[in-house]
Amino acid sequence: MGPNDYLDSLRPLAMRFGLERMERALDALGRPERDLAVLHVAGTNGKGSTCAMAAEALRLAGHRVGLYTSPHLVRFHERIQVDGRPISDEVLAARIHEVRRACPWHERDDDDRLTYFEFATLIGLLHLARERVDAAVVEVGLGGRFDATNAVLPLVSAVSRIGLDHMQFLGDRVDAIAREKAGIFKRGVPCLAAFDQPPEAMEALRDEAGRRGAPFHVAPARWEGAIALLGEHQRGNAALAAAALRLLAASGVRVGEPEIAAGIATARWPGRLEEVSGVLLDGAHNPDGARALAAALPALHPGRPVELVFGVLSDKDHEGMLAELAPAARRIHLVAPDSPRARAPQSCFAAAERHGIAVDAHESLPGALACARRLAVDGALVCVAGSLYLVGEARERLAGEEM
Repeated sequence: MGPNDYLDSLRPLAMRFGLERMERALDALGRPERDLAVLHVAGTNGKGSTCAMAAEALRLAGHRVGLYTSPHLVRFHERIQVDGRPISDEVLAARIHEVRRACPWHERDDDDRLTYFEFATLIGLLHLARERVDAAVVEVGLGGRFDATNAVLPLVSAVSRIGLDHMQFLGDRVDAIAREKAGIFKRGVPCLAAFDQPPEAMEALRDEAGRRGAPFHVAPARWEGAIALLGEHQRGNAALAAAALRLLAASGVRVGEPEIAAGIATARWPGRLEEVSGVLLDGAHNPDGARALAAALPALHPGRPVELVFGVLSDKDHEGMLAELAPAARRIHLVAPDSPRARAPQSCFAAAERHGIAVDAHESLPGALACARRLAVDGALVCVAGSLYLVGEARERLAGEEM
């Protein structure tokens, strides 16, 4: 059984909240996370981009940098990187074996079984510790308070923009979601919020920071320097990354303004307004992300009509996303992402048609892309969005065309 087969056997979609299993496993492994100088980043939108920019700045400052993010676009290995290089098959297999050996209880009893994300996080933290990284940038998976990554004690905690997502787990009010995200705040650890928060989210973050004894800071509204990642919304993410790095420097991890600027000016984050083989890919997977994409399309490609390939998971607000994206599109090509949680394209049809534009449904992504490209011969832009699973599948397919 290969490493991916073993990870897949852990039922990737299972979610069980609570840190008890993580704490037990980390104890068994000798608490490797305590050797890490961590920047911990939560949020609804932009946290991955923020992590990528911070990690690149730290690398340019001469540090050996670990990065742990989720989900992956194409291969699991993308989640665990050192100095921009994903973990190898051989090392991943060794880390899996090490966790299994240290935690025999994990395979004895389903009640004690580590979830896919818990196991992945253990591998990530263990690998970054074994690699002796100077700094580790760790992205929260879902929420914050009960997320597996919250077993770390960071030097700095940061929260990107908060919106409505994962409502079945986190609640349907942004203040409730903000309180869950603020669960990463820890006593004495400086914490930071992105400037562009809904007012009730900012109030909840500030309140939770006070209650938890974490010094609270707000990032500047936007980064005014050069920036590699496309889209006006990335200026807020860059401002958050820069402010987090300054707090990290104050906590003893050396990084200066030139490295911060250079990191933001060069960082890459696949699947976010990324063009591959002439197709624009964006991981917008909730209404806030869809709104940012809709604003970016005319700014980046003025005058070009858009053939939108759209697929979404069943637990997402597809109607809210389509309400944001439909006005920016000429036609919508519906397709199911490659996930057991995918929403059937036909169940999105009425919501898409409601906006008065042409809609069709496809049984496969290759079919949807072929149709969109055929209709784009007049110079229209083909864009894939709605789910990171869909974007990952498209990226793998389109990257193969460029080889």
